[in-house]
Amino acid sequence: MPDLVTTADHVAAAEIATAAGELLLRVRASGATGGELKAAGDLASQDLIARELRARFPDDPVLSEEAVDDVARLDSRRVWIVDPLDGTREFSEPPRDDWAVHVALAVDGHAVVGAVALPALDVTFTTASPSSVPPRPERPVRLLVSRTRPTEHARFLADRLRGEFVPMGSAGAKAMAVVRGDADVYAHSGGQYEWDSAAPVAVAAAAGLHVSRIDGAPLVYNRADPWLPDLLVCRPELAETVIAAMREATS
Repeated sequence: MPDLVTTADHVAAAEIATAAGELLLRVRASGATGGELKAAGDLASQDLIARELRARFPDDPVLSEEAVDDVARLDSRRVWIVDPLDGTREFSEPPRDDWAVHVALAVDGHAVVGAVALPALDVTFTTASPSSVPPRPERPVRLLVSRTRPTEHARFLADRLRGEFVPMGSAGAKAMAVVRGDADVYAHSGGQYEWDSAAPVAVAAAAGLHVSRIDGAPLVYNRADPWLPDLLVCRPELAETVIAAMREATS
């Protein structure tokens, strides 16, 4: 795999995600609101990312939430997987900051290169310069959940860990909260697409966090059906306990 990934890939992911995030901030400040703002953000970010990837990696296929799926990607060992605007709802609700831009490269099914920009926080987390997860402070385990009602699986896990919920928007924002040390576990059992998790998983793994399916199985990307049933990103010292609890909850 190393011969299929270069420093240029990591740098490109970071630069493209950051540039798309800066563009989205300008779109957000344009005066558009509601559905118009969501559509404008999706379109502007998709256009920028697609243009940059074509210019830098013309032979690599791309899987994007905002583009028609090109099944030729299934024959490629290298596939870029992007979400131009993760957390469209949060993006359309200024001043919320829990939305993101995802740019990832999967090689042989593994998300190995990634960048997650959090534009409203003026930061991009990237495999080009992996983060160091800070030590966990003395406090209850913090579990990331969506802004709507927590799932029964999340409630079961919180009970087992004696943890507390941290509601948050996009998948990228949630995973980066674990990278930043603001939370400890992101266990999602409601299903997502590959573009929702590829970049966050690459960044989290590079930072030393545990990443897998909620039952501990490996995550596999660039499949014919890009739907992923579940995801776990957590501090490594909690992984065994979380996986055991989730297996029990889903049995």
